[in-house]
Amino acid sequence: MIKRVSFVILCVVALAVVVFSGETCKVEAVTCNPIELSPCLAAITMPSQPPSAACCSKLKEQQPCFCGYIKDPTLKQYMNNPNIPKVASSCGVAYPPKC
Repeated sequence: MIKRVSFVILCVVALAVVVFSGETCKVEAVTCNPIELSPCLAAITMPSQPPSAACCSKLKEQQPCFCGYIKDPTLKQYMNNPNIPKVASSCGVAYPPKC
């Protein structure tokens, strides 16, 4: 009986070591707020203006929200601007062709 309990405890400890020694993946929730894209306004309205580092950072941060913005009747007219995919592409951010 003692050998069996010791074996179970050893297995639990080994499992804990395996689980907690690996790399952890942290996923942070994005707060979708189209105002966060305001650093991109110059690049979107003036195609000759390259996007700033702040713009690219915000595009990357807000990328999971793009389809929500496109589907929002209030924002759709702004998100359909042909310059937005160009600015996103300049920043290395994928812009969804369809949602």
